[in-house]
Amino acid sequence: MHQKAKFFLQTLKFSIAGFGKYTQKQPHVHHHFIDCCPWIKMRKCHSFKCLQNKYKKLISGRNITSQRWSYTDLLNTEQENTKSLLINYTDSMERFKKKIEAFYDKYPFTLDNLEIRFGDFIYYEEDGCILRLKLGDDLNNCEVLLCLEELSLYNAFVERIRISPGEEYMAASIKTSDSEESTCVIVKLGKYPEVEDFIPNVFSFEWAQDGLLFYTCQKNLRCCDVFRTSFGNKKHTECVYTEQDPRFFVDLYCTRDRYFLTINSNSKTTSEVWLIDCHQPWNLPVLVQKRNSGIRYHIEHRSNELYILTNYGEPAEYKLMKTSVNSRNMKNWQLIYTLKRKTKLIDMVMFKDHCVMFLKYCNQLYLNSISLNDHSIQSLKLPAWACTCQLDLQPQDSGRETCSFQLSSPVHPPRNFIYMLQKGSLYEQAEKEEPVVTDCHMVRLEAKSKDGTSVPVTVFFKRNSEDLQKNPLLIHVYGAYGIDLNMNFKAENRMLIEDGWILAYCHVRGGGELGLSWHAGGCLNNKLNGLDDLEACIKFLHNLGFSEPASTALTTYSAGGILAGALCNSNPSLIRAVSLQAPFLDLLNTMLDMQLPLTIEELEEWGDPSSDDKYMNYIKSYCPYQNLRPQTYPSIIITTYENDQRVPIRGILKYTQRLRKVIMDQRFNRDHGKKIPNIILDVQAGGSHAAALWEDSIIEVAKRLAFLYQELRLGDTGPLTNPHFKTS
Repeated sequence: MHQKAKFFLQTLKFSIAGFGKYTQKQPHVHHHFIDCCPWIKMRKCHSFKCLQNKYKKLISGRNITSQRWSYTDLLNTEQENTKSLLINYTDSMERFKKKIEAFYDKYPFTLDNLEIRFGDFIYYEEDGCILRLKLGDDLNNCEVLLCLEELSLYNAFVERIRISPGEEYMAASIKTSDSEESTCVIVKLGKYPEVEDFIPNVFSFEWAQDGLLFYTCQKNLRCCDVFRTSFGNKKHTECVYTEQDPRFFVDLYCTRDRYFLTINSNSKTTSEVWLIDCHQPWNLPVLVQKRNSGIRYHIEHRSNELYILTNYGEPAEYKLMKTSVNSRNMKNWQLIYTLKRKTKLIDMVMFKDHCVMFLKYCNQLYLNSISLNDHSIQSLKLPAWACTCQLDLQPQDSGRETCSFQLSSPVHPPRNFIYMLQKGSLYEQAEKEEPVVTDCHMVRLEAKSKDGTSVPVTVFFKRNSEDLQKNPLLIHVYGAYGIDLNMNFKAENRMLIEDGWILAYCHVRGGGELGLSWHAGGCLNNKLNGLDDLEACIKFLHNLGFSEPASTALTTYSAGGILAGALCNSNPSLIRAVSLQAPFLDLLNTMLDMQLPLTIEELEEWGDPSSDDKYMNYIKSYCPYQNLRPQTYPSIIITTYENDQRVPIRGILKYTQRLRKVIMDQRFNRDHGKKIPNIILDVQAGGSHAAALWEDSIIEVAKRLAFLYQELRLGDTGPLTNPHFKTS
């Protein structure tokens, strides 16, 4: 199941600088920071002791996994089986690990670095410390505000930073890769920074005033309460909002001008927003618009007017509307701008006189700048190679006249750009010369699905390659929750291109690449459209001469496992090998179990099989676990995580056991002469949902690549040694 969205849309990231990062380089030793800053103090408190105890339990739990599961024997059997199978890949894994590290050295990037500008300072995270540097000062003059090593947390990282309006306080969420829960550390700033408090299980948090923090707490993957805490001489905490509907998830957002905090209560399809006036934060929250089924909206503020991003009205795509703060009801909303049909709204940011939207239309990125004075629109097509964008957004900078962001693709490292709002001009920033990607070709194609729908496909391959039909092909797919397929830069993709691989990203229905209607076309009782799209894309690529089934592999993660598993059941001959990371495979039994933390809120994506026979039969028709049967399957490697609350390991264990059984039944009944596919279940100790530390993630990638290379009968030392492979 997918990672909970940070704001009102699962499909949209209303960027607050450095909101979170789920993978992080393992912190290095930084005693020199401690030595330079002996004045940092830390108050002892019960919450901190709880944090330390929780961390110690997680670490010690790595060695006692067999005591935690009712499926002890099954888990132990799988772990022993995996050890024996991975022996065949040990040498290749080590070589791939070294190659991947070399490529990350060659293509360094800082997309996930946590850094915010506030007032006259830059606050940033480095080597497990939060530092502050005055603008224009030399790096040697940085001031250390917090060190994780001082908190005895060695595998933790800083997820998010918030500075109070007068810069008297800092709040920072601290997380480990073993859990989805974060702890918020409160630091009193000043000449001698001092840790004042710890708040466990915090999901989102914002300062309304100096010493007055609003935050939500996460329990069993749900956030339903908003708390207000005052710091100083008399600490006081009270709950100011509680969400009663289990389908809804609550988070906080601060408008760009810092005038309002918004309490956002969202289900998969519906929104409700409450306002907290930062100038009068002790007043009760004020409702903007009562929730209406199917209506989503998000609030910004400028000059006593609310700017509303919503799908209200026709067509059923996103629109920018506005209304007076005193006339919040939906009937008073005035239309400013409507997105074209089949347009994906990637991100939006408000400035003093402009609203900037980042869009995807026909699989191409655009920047639209909307004047908030006369509602004129300036549209700019972004560089053709770009597939993703990441805003460099500062909460207090709504008065700036520049919009900074990064563009990247699976094979292009992030590059920094600045858009000048008044001039309407785009400039690239380059502190140093970036390596130019010239040896990789990208094409955007469209495959025809079973019902005639055109499905976008983005393909990358090495320039001047000959006879692409014999080159290995790696298919990427997701297709759920209205979320775009991940097309961020990964250095291992450059390695694959140099080794002659073709990388294909299939933007099937159920994802969000073509807007809200694209998601609707692949969820609930339309889920099989995503499977039809995936099959059509693979056949289309093969017919165009991009590889062949014997040289084709498929990779996905989380909810993408539904389509991957369904394809393995319906048309396994299309692919030779599959790599699944934390895959969702036992959909029917999961949606029937209302005791699982996410089942109720997932009903709007998959349907309710417990109360509706239509959904019971429909889900049963494509659920990967339910449809395993004796036939020839591709080889499959599955990576799962012991502490994963979103995709419990039990369902994956059941799937793996049944898969092995039907494979052996097939071999016994018919195919004595055929090679038995390798089925590897790699259980990672600890770990939350697909969130490994940097070093662990490199090892995981090396393991999956070693598996794919061997299953496709490829060499792993430099250029491919497959005798059928040709490249210039």
